Amino acid sequence: MDGRCSWEAVTLVVKAERLWESCLAGVRGHVPEATWSSCFQPTRAVAIDGSTLIVAVPSSLVRDRLEGRWIPQIRSALSAAGAPELYVDFQIRPCAGQVEGTAGTEVVVDDTTEDLPLLVLPEPAPPPRATAGSASLNSRYTFEAFVPAESNRFAHAAALSVAERPARSYNPLFIYGVAGLGKTHLLHAIAHYVHQNLPSHTVRYVSCEAFMNDFVDAIRTNTGLGFKRRYRENDILLIDDIQFMEGKEGLQEEFFHTFNSLHGTNRQIVISSDRPPRAIATLEDRLRSRFEWGLITEIRPPDLETRLAILRKKSEREPVDFPDEVLAFIATHIKNNIRELEGAIIRLSAWASLTNVALSTDVVSTVLGDVLGSRPRVITTKRIIEATAAMYGFDVEELLSRSRRRPLVNARQVAMYVCRDTTDLSYPAIARAFGGRDHTTVIHAVEKIGALMKERRQIYDQVTELTQTIRGAP
Repeated sequence: MDGRCSWEAVTLVVKAERLWESCLAGVRGHVPEATWSSCFQPTRAVAIDGSTLIVAVPSSLVRDRLEGRWIPQIRSALSAAGAPELYVDFQIRPCAGQVEGTAGTEVVVDDTTEDLPLLVLPEPAPPPRATAGSASLNSRYTFEAFVPAESNRFAHAAALSVAERPARSYNPLFIYGVAGLGKTHLLHAIAHYVHQNLPSHTVRYVSCEAFMNDFVDAIRTNTGLGFKRRYRENDILLIDDIQFMEGKEGLQEEFFHTFNSLHGTNRQIVISSDRPPRAIATLEDRLRSRFEWGLITEIRPPDLETRLAILRKKSEREPVDFPDEVLAFIATHIKNNIRELEGAIIRLSAWASLTNVALSTDVVSTVLGDVLGSRPRVITTKRIIEATAAMYGFDVEELLSRSRRRPLVNARQVAMYVCRDTTDLSYPAIARAFGGRDHTTVIHAVEKIGALMKERRQIYDQVTELTQTIRGAP
């Protein structure tokens, strides 16, 4: 008797696993890759109890996102798999994946089960219409390009939850951490996700500096009503580097009312900063308290394993081969800044493309000598601009001017690239240092020079020489 009961239980478990695998297979091609990897992949079916399929999930965050966003698709998939009568009960079992906020174990699903019917879903929706702020987004900053790890996993999951269910999960979402760890990446990823999956929603991404400049212009030109509409008539407002409001009473007053207007009409607000709200010294208490209404989450510097994962992810986009020992060597020597890791990959890829020489640790030591062997020092935009002007034979005033002469534009773009590569400054901060330009100009310059370095030896040599000069390398 006991043996028969045990065998029946095992049979039910196998049936549950097969049904859930068929369900996952049907849904897989119709959900974003980031959602798949963070929500569906770490789940597993554990039992069938009457008319209920019990599925283990690693955290309440995953459970809430599956139930709140994807349950209709899951039920359709079960129906297509021949089990329309089953309901799904998501139960939190940390062994199914990762405990909230901590590293977890990967779930391995056996793919040897017999074939079951797959869900046929309608064709994807047409491309979304353009929404506010889309022109200022970096196309590379998506959830798929982000590398979740212990140091950033909860921030990544919270950002994805907000993207899937704006104003229904965490509002506001406040992400903080030192420069170069991925805060801007997550804000851009939210905007990209909403553009692609919720095309009826309007999204505006803006840096705090750009918000301040718009505010000042609105006062100067007496266009306050237009300014208010621009920022208060969005479904999602993403504002980067909020710490720049520190000490600016008028700006804080305006953002206080913008926040209230958005939050009061159930619109999503996402904020990033280099420190938590309570550490922004001159932030008004009423604004600080509103930032604390929702979820505050930190991104910490990556550990060695995370740095390796980031390097592998970024090297996959490059046309040259990066041996494991090369990636390990870089990860061991560049420890605190993801932006520096990306810069190292770009420089090495450019060098290998130009010289047609395979990468090795000796090559890395030579090409990245100014990065790996230098002591920490303060590098300013002033130092970079002055060094660029001297190297190219221009005056500093010419470099900062609006002139579009080709040699001058090339020098200016190289300087912008080196600013981004060697400092922790944001795109808007670099743009302001170059005569108050728009930050999209800097994004274009960085991407253009990064691509040209792989094609033209002259550009590669100019960037290398300038980088070594401002770092004080021999």
